[in-house]
Amino acid sequence: MVRRVVFAVIAVFVAWSVLDFLIHGLMLQPIYEATAELWRPMNEMKMGLMYVVTAVGAACFVGIYASLIQPKSLAHGLQYGLLFGVGTGIPMGLGTYSVMPIPLSLAVAWLLGALVESLVGGLLTASIVKEPKAAS
Repeated sequence: MVRRVVFAVIAVFVAWSVLDFLIHGLMLQPIYEATAELWRPMNEMKMGLMYVVTAVGAACFVGIYASLIQPKSLAHGLQYGLLFGVGTGIPMGLGTYSVMPIPLSLAVAWLLGALVESLVGGLLTASIVKEPKAAS
């Protein structure tokens, strides 16, 4: 089971990193450029820290599923991903919008991005971390 959990953490980390690049590095780039005064210049970005944050998030995401979700199934993985995505996406997107002068379109994109990433994470985690086979 430990091996599956470690593999799931790696899979979720890679998936989230790829999705972050697609969402933030490509799709949202025009919005970030239009609001450049709000962000660090690219050469001052703390990308190493961002990868650590993503790895810790993936480990916690998979750890919660592995230790608390019963029974383990694709349906429960998707439900977990949906709830996690709503629970993180609304504060990230709309919560930030409420206190920072970002465009509403960016706030909604962050919310939807968190939802997509969490659904993908739930699907990956549930497909890797499965119930132990019963001894015959």
